[in-house]
Amino acid sequence: MGAGEVDKADTAREERSVIPKGAKWIQDRVEGFHPEDNAVSTRQGQRIGYDFLVVAAGIQLDWSRVKGLPQSIGKNGVCSNYAYEYADKTWEFLKALKGGNAVFTFPGTETKCGGAPQKIMWLADHHLRRTGRRGDTEVWFVSAKPGIFGIPHYARTLNRLVEERNIQTRYRRNLIEIDAENKIALFKNLENGETELVSYELLHVTPPQSAPDFIKHSTLADSEGWVDVDASTLQHQRYPNIFSLGDASNLPTSKTGAAVRKQAPVLVQNLLSFKAGKVLPARYNGYTSCPLVTGYGRLVLAEFDYEGRPAETFPFDQSRERRSMYWLKRYLLPLLYWHGMLKGRV
Repeated sequence: MGAGEVDKADTAREERSVIPKGAKWIQDRVEGFHPEDNAVSTRQGQRIGYDFLVVAAGIQLDWSRVKGLPQSIGKNGVCSNYAYEYADKTWEFLKALKGGNAVFTFPGTETKCGGAPQKIMWLADHHLRRTGRRGDTEVWFVSAKPGIFGIPHYARTLNRLVEERNIQTRYRRNLIEIDAENKIALFKNLENGETELVSYELLHVTPPQSAPDFIKHSTLADSEGWVDVDASTLQHQRYPNIFSLGDASNLPTSKTGAAVRKQAPVLVQNLLSFKAGKVLPARYNGYTSCPLVTGYGRLVLAEFDYEGRPAETFPFDQSRERRSMYWLKRYLLPLLYWHGMLKGRV
């Protein structure tokens, strides 16, 4: 959407349309856990008991942790694909960009879809080249991480593309403040603690993220605020009738939909075995996937496990840019998500 490839309306569905048959939909939100009583409490004052609990509450976007971001998002060139209501602003600002610095950030926190902050950067670079404006524009990727990608097998390709496409990279820099009126971003250098100012015409912000507050303030959380589960079985470390998966859990892998797809069958098998009084048989190996869009019609399909080893689906080197993988991402994976994953079919 942020690069003009997809209409905004195509990226959302009515919630009732994706709830599997047989599930009771309670239109409320959990605000408290009471594991000693096997119950949760909700915002509307309900107390709901359970025999088994699966926590899959996703991740929280902490916009206010960057000073000036809540007030400037969607205005003066500040945009983010992480907000449905503002993602179309990315495309609006990109189309209007005539030159200057186009800056794309990556925070120093856990992040859902860790490839997304650079995907829009690659697409913006490609768009500017196609429209003849790249020569007047500097494309910056400013990340709190130590490099372009954490898995060497795929980082080699991405680092080569950085050189070939003249991307200005600044690592170990965390965005801490935005002066939207003057179009200046303030970054903290995580190596020496100093601050650095960067001017911009377009600033795409990936907001800091964390476990949802109602989880991090509960007895289910580990020291970092995530649901504390066994990395292999997905069973809670202290409450055996509680399981968790996805972004809210402390599973030490990238927070992606592909990871959840592999975690879910493991969780179900182990929950049913626990219910039957049996040993938990299934094991999750940390598999995750990150389809790295590197331009229009270009994609590096990263797949790897807990050890950072490639766990590739196809019988070819997925670290190379491929048009076929772009079409997979653009057309097949959305169908798999809406009609398969959310319905529990794949």
